[in-house]
Amino acid sequence: MKAGPVLVIPAVETGRGGGHLIRSLTLVRDLRSLGREAYLYLPVISGERADPDYPGDIAGFVASFDPAWMIDARQRPEEKKWDLVIVDRFKVSPEEFRIWSAWGPLLGIDEGGDRRDYFDFLLDLLPGPPGISPPNMTSPELLPLPKNRRPSFFTSPHAVPGPVWEDSPASLKVLISFGAEDPAGLSLSAAQALVNPGVEITLLLGGLHNKAAALQAPVEHGEIRVLKKIGELREKLAEYELLITHLGLTAFEALHARVPVLLVAPGPYHEKLGRRGGFVSAGIGKKGTSRLAGFLYTKNRLDPQKLHAIALASEKIARRYNLDGDQRQSLASLLRDLSPILPPVCPVCGGRDCRDHRVLARFPRRTYRSCPRCGMVYMLRLSQPSIKYETDYFFGEYKQQYGKTYLEDFSNLVRMGKSRLRRIQSLLSRPGERWLLDLGCAYGPFLTAAREGGFSPVGMDPAEDAVRYVRDELGFSAFQGLFPDSPPEFQDRSFEVITLWYVIEHFKDPQRALREINRLLKPGGVMALATPSFGGISRLKSRKKFLEKSPSDHWTLWHPRQCEKILGSFGFDVKKILITGHHPERFPLVGPFLTKKTGWAYGFFYRISVIFGLGDTFEVYAIKATEE
Repeated sequence: MKAGPVLVIPAVETGRGGGHLIRSLTLVRDLRSLGREAYLYLPVISGERADPDYPGDIAGFVASFDPAWMIDARQRPEEKKWDLVIVDRFKVSPEEFRIWSAWGPLLGIDEGGDRRDYFDFLLDLLPGPPGISPPNMTSPELLPLPKNRRPSFFTSPHAVPGPVWEDSPASLKVLISFGAEDPAGLSLSAAQALVNPGVEITLLLGGLHNKAAALQAPVEHGEIRVLKKIGELREKLAEYELLITHLGLTAFEALHARVPVLLVAPGPYHEKLGRRGGFVSAGIGKKGTSRLAGFLYTKNRLDPQKLHAIALASEKIARRYNLDGDQRQSLASLLRDLSPILPPVCPVCGGRDCRDHRVLARFPRRTYRSCPRCGMVYMLRLSQPSIKYETDYFFGEYKQQYGKTYLEDFSNLVRMGKSRLRRIQSLLSRPGERWLLDLGCAYGPFLTAAREGGFSPVGMDPAEDAVRYVRDELGFSAFQGLFPDSPPEFQDRSFEVITLWYVIEHFKDPQRALREINRLLKPGGVMALATPSFGGISRLKSRKKFLEKSPSDHWTLWHPRQCEKILGSFGFDVKKILITGHHPERFPLVGPFLTKKTGWAYGFFYRISVIFGLGDTFEVYAIKATEE
């Protein structure tokens, strides 16, 4: 299925800098070049599009951008179906979040606002400060990176003990750039602090939203070369041997170009980010610029050891964020084929206020939310999971988990099926022929147990090889397909029993599946299921690790306490919940000492697990309510 359109919403207001806008323009352009329909959204103020007064280099970039790729509120973007809404605005207000979240799945890039914890997906291209909720991914390597690069961080003749070129320049080439705005006014004071016969200083002035100030800047300021623009800056970085800037896009672009970076922060926030990232920082504001000389000079002469320390720290950061090698993937190539899968409401109860509550956890390509209405934990994905229900799913992956293949474990699975059938039979009152539908029948162990128990079983499974085995080798009626997307043409009330052993968590739309099961069951018929437990010891020990290890095709995570209310809303009367999957070896603290399943200690904690319902799986047996 072809991926749908993408909307990119940048920051354009005063105080937000030019990086967000340039990054958004680049992203739309690159997505278009890769064949993905993408648009840039700009706000409308008093009936006119809010086009900022850009400085020269950004103005040229914007002028070359196809106007057909820009839209505003007058084109009514809320009426278009967006596959993904990408927000690159630094901080999104609650009102903006409310509006844009109604347009489609929200992906926040470097989001630092109060609504960060509520976004469907988060991608941090720049490392965030400590204490904020982790994103789905942190990847500076996805930034638009320069193609022009220096041979090494240590190629400056001043940065001994690195290699020295024979024909060395007479002075250290330093570039000073504090972004398109430089709101703290650090540029000129930083340059003045470094004036020295051994240093060639180039100062790139900011001026976004402050064009008059930029025009008043001198072309030459003593020994400082002042520029109002440098074409495409990131491709010019390799011409310099040191960059002085604040933490932002240019700092990471310089790392990829193998240019050492020395920071001066405009405020405490950027200072905290820079130091956390491992950068060398001279400090905050004008006080920081006044200290710059001490990071480069000793007795007013360039100090090779100090330069080497800055280069060494920069090289270490580049390795840490995979910026030392060639760029393997861009932001546009990552997003090109993404088509997020997430329900607009709770997939179980239909609750509409899930986005009003913080997400539970984030991992690469998936996010977990909890419905405040019914308590169901469910997964959002940036793309379809790669799992295919084929032979290897039941052999390679099953053996990896249980030590034997599915068919090698067949007799044990049949015995387990017979135990389950005894519980089912205790709930059935109607005599006569009993038809049973096993959803996710795999290679048929429960069908075998059902036939031996006097049932007429029918199977359904998405794996073609498994269905063929059930038909040809076991002789059962079976259908290949994904329930309830491709169900056979069963009539209403066709079955006395429908079973789902570790299947319900695989449904993207459990509402629809449960309604279809209710339709197929006769009044008084039994629905029986088993599923991993969100109330077991593994989740209690570490919710994050439990969710991280949850299979990528488990769309919902069920808790035993929720089942009676949830299933009751679909017309089922829960008669029995059996907690299974007891594993004392998974207990915190004592677990590592309980590796042997014999002995009093293992037995003691096993009984504790049973008494308090701490098993990692559970079974539910429910009856379809009879019609009055």
